Amino acid sequence: MDMEKIVNYCKNYGFIFPGSDIYGGLANTWDYGPLGVELKNNIKKVWWKRFVQESENSFGIDAGILMNPIVWQASGHVDSFTDPLIDCKECKARHRADHLIEGFTDEVIPDTMTDEEMVKYINDNKIPCPNCGKSNYTDIREFNLMFETSRGVVKDATSKVYLRPETAQGEFVNFLNVQRTMRAKIPFGIGQIGKAFRNEITPGNFIFRTIEFEQMEHQWFCKEGTDSDFYKTFKEKAWKFLLDLGIDENSIRFHDHDKLSHYAKEACDIEYNFPFGFSELWGTHNRTNYDLGRHQEYSKKSMEYLDPETNEKYVPYVVESSVGCDRLTLAILCNAYKEEQLENDTREVLKIHPYLAPYKVVVLPLVKKYHSDKAKEIYQKLSKHFMTSYDDSGSIGKRYRRADAIGTVFAVTIDDNTLNNNTVTIRDRDTMQQITLDIDEIINYVEERIKL
Repeated sequence: MDMEKIVNYCKNYGFIFPGSDIYGGLANTWDYGPLGVELKNNIKKVWWKRFVQESENSFGIDAGILMNPIVWQASGHVDSFTDPLIDCKECKARHRADHLIEGFTDEVIPDTMTDEEMVKYINDNKIPCPNCGKSNYTDIREFNLMFETSRGVVKDATSKVYLRPETAQGEFVNFLNVQRTMRAKIPFGIGQIGKAFRNEITPGNFIFRTIEFEQMEHQWFCKEGTDSDFYKTFKEKAWKFLLDLGIDENSIRFHDHDKLSHYAKEACDIEYNFPFGFSELWGTHNRTNYDLGRHQEYSKKSMEYLDPETNEKYVPYVVESSVGCDRLTLAILCNAYKEEQLENDTREVLKIHPYLAPYKVVVLPLVKKYHSDKAKEIYQKLSKHFMTSYDDSGSIGKRYRRADAIGTVFAVTIDDNTLNNNTVTIRDRDTMQQITLDIDEIINYVEERIKL
């Protein structure tokens, strides 16, 4: 499947719409529709269950989007969170200089080059503009990726604040608060789901890279010497979680970082084979004690942990497990969407894990005139337990197809037998097989089959 088809599918079926659509949109902003918000919420709930609720000695927080600007000085974002941008003088297209070099050769590493060295390499090798094919560029300009805004009614240098470019710093600056209030002993974790913002010049590929996105992050605080074992544990935990969600194992791979960030001891990504190729989905990083150490330096507050058994003091190491909720949503949609050739028909079907499906059940009165009252009664009963929809328009076959296309797990048909003996026909999305159940058995039947 190509990306255009996924984009059209999501728009046509109510998963994801272009942002500000009636005004012509705003580049790389997207709104989640009725089905998309259910899917995304289900992803967040199951991540939270696995990484916070079921993870021993882990705690959740919800830190503010706006933070003291010194946070971003301590983290290094103010000084170094930039893109090296270069413009084509011929067609005016804007590119990242490092991406131009990476697309041209594997023999050099742009991250080790200065801006002047990158410009010289691009000019010496006459690297063509991907847009027009010519090689005539401006010098590099560094572009900070953080969105700036002002706090208060007077805009001046002291009022500048930033929309957070990542959620991790909220967990680091709350390390002491969580440790104290939860009486947490090392090792322990802090999890968070929240929005982050990056002023990307070249975002794209639908919801894969956007200027506003949602992160699901878990920071594990541990003692130096135990960090590498925990790093391996969280790599494996992320991999298993994706398989449990139904992701095809042949569509994911580990990619260990050859070149590490200055703060990292170990780092790897799980990459998913999107329609545009393998790209980063989930990151696991051994961040050492860099983050807490930097905040200790800038805040003048001790980030040391006192071991109650040994009386040893140390600044903990951090193992980070981070996944973009939007990227995971895209991967799940790409993984689940199928077109199946039946005997006399073709059907679109979203073979998504039942736990993640936006709707678990659709209730269908066989004949609207005779069966709708009973069908609505059953709909009201089921909707108290799980997301349920109601459809009385068109033939029963067309209604099955509509339910299949959005991943609804079960279709419950109300007919004369329902009125006469209290039974319904329940149809499975994946197998299309039908069985007869008593109305009172539906809830238990469905709940047993949508567990994760």
